[in-house]
Amino acid sequence: MPKFRWYYIFPAIPLYVFACLPMFILHGFSDILRLLLFYVIGYRKKVVLENIRKSFPEKDEAWVQHTAFLFYRNLIDTMLETLSMATRTSQFYKNHVKVHRTEVLGEFTQKGQPVILVCGHIANWEWAGQGLHQTGIQVDVLYHPLTSEFFNWYIYFCRTRFGIHPIPMGNSLREMLQRKNIPSAITFIADQTPGPDGCLWMEFLNQDTPVFLGVEKLAKKFNYPVVYGEMVRIGRGYYEVDFSLVTKEPKEAAEFEITRKHMQLLEEYIIKHPENWLWSHRRWKHKRPVKTKDVSV
Repeated sequence: MPKFRWYYIFPAIPLYVFACLPMFILHGFSDILRLLLFYVIGYRKKVVLENIRKSFPEKDEAWVQHTAFLFYRNLIDTMLETLSMATRTSQFYKNHVKVHRTEVLGEFTQKGQPVILVCGHIANWEWAGQGLHQTGIQVDVLYHPLTSEFFNWYIYFCRTRFGIHPIPMGNSLREMLQRKNIPSAITFIADQTPGPDGCLWMEFLNQDTPVFLGVEKLAKKFNYPVVYGEMVRIGRGYYEVDFSLVTKEPKEAAEFEITRKHMQLLEEYIIKHPENWLWSHRRWKHKRPVKTKDVSV
């Protein structure tokens, strides 16, 4: 747990006041910031446009620009909505995040069986965990600590207010061993960019893409079922979450089968809802090493 330092109170007070604002005001700020980031500052605009163009080579430039503009709304909404988590109530998440087909997870957790839940950076992934937790399912979230000590503490505080258990990536194996008797949804956000070695290379969104194998390796090690989760924005500040079973018996799955399936489900989602994915990261910055298996989705 990140340590609170007394001087955090100075940035925390204005953030807490900001978090008390009604959602329509936060979204008004979001609209202003989106115009500034897209038209004036151009925050990572080159990366965003390049990623979208290469992922959808069949689309014309007008579609690319419009999708990028919608993406910036999703990005800023998610950032401000996340900062507001310091004051939101459990009833708020029940009203704003509708969770469907929890039985896909409950089939296992109700029997005392932990489940690996694999997701992507789609819609407001922070609220997805909060919404799921309100259904009575324990949520453990693997995360990379932020470089800013204050924001690392602040986001940790926001995530844990109602009992979500964050697990630093460096402690994932140890904590999974310690919590193996707790029937939780152990959540991985698996669309980040690994280094070029020690990963799976596959075609994803029309590009040669490196993919982490952590979900598959840990699922096979512990024989935990794997479930894919996705979130759709149905309105400003309103979302729906749904689940699909990837495998009940990971040790019986062929090599790379689990990884291929959850990445295929994510790809299908992005094709349907491209504005909801996080396009601002340089996910295709690495090139495939010369001697690597050629594996496609």
